[in-house]
Amino acid sequence: MSGFYKPDRNHNWNYGGTHFRLSRSKISLFLECQRCFYIDNKLGTARPPGFPFNLNSAVDALLKKEFDAHRAAHTAHPLMKAYGLDAVPFENAQMDDWRDSLRKGIVWKHKTGLTISGGVDDIWVTPKNELIVVDYKATSKAGKIESLDEDWHIGYKRQIEVYQWLLRQNGFKVSNTGYWVYANASKDKEAFDGKLEFELTLVPYEGDASWVDGTIEAIKLCLDSDELPEASDDCDYCKYREMVGKKMIPFQEKAKKSPRGQSKQDATLGI
Repeated sequence: MSGFYKPDRNHNWNYGGTHFRLSRSKISLFLECQRCFYIDNKLGTARPPGFPFNLNSAVDALLKKEFDAHRAAHTAHPLMKAYGLDAVPFENAQMDDWRDSLRKGIVWKHKTGLTISGGVDDIWVTPKNELIVVDYKATSKAGKIESLDEDWHIGYKRQIEVYQWLLRQNGFKVSNTGYWVYANASKDKEAFDGKLEFELTLVPYEGDASWVDGTIEAIKLCLDSDELPEASDDCDYCKYREMVGKKMIPFQEKAKKSPRGQSKQDATLGI
């Protein structure tokens, strides 16, 4: 078994457990497929994780160091100046906690009793003391990245909106405009030469977090139900589970009719 994937999570991290929190990513999962969300958070079996993108993580870490230098100096980053944005990185004693999505993050206890959390990449502040939610992204695409208009970008947009909502619940004045700092690796160089060159762009997004509160209430109803939710029509994970389940049935029936091979077959099928 992979050391990274645990198909049967410790119950303390499931709904009703002492460590359960509703993260930004779990909210996105609920909107993507309620059945996968329920199996994950109520039954304790998450989807297998994707392979980590270490290059993206490296870009994130370096961008944080770069903006932290300007945070300490109370100065605007050159990218802000280039786009005419009157802001500086926000200095707050809680910044390290707010960035820690696994253990801390920005936290708020909702009226449903659910604890909502999310780890932000960065926060900037304007002269009017409005906070700006910022998310770092890294990619390698042809052309300059100036907007995020593909259907799959909805997850990026919800991410910013949840962070805006969380900060407002904690009493901060928050701008509706969030930003992605996009690092786009160039493919136009004649040689690799052991380095990548990135173009940084600042992509604005007008967030609307009005959906968050109602979604949390719907999540609470889902978690309190004893009924398995319907699968999303376009959920590949649910399609896979359903198809595998159907194809395993003949093997299970065969195992029941063959006592000598039953224990071996049961182990193979995981039953």
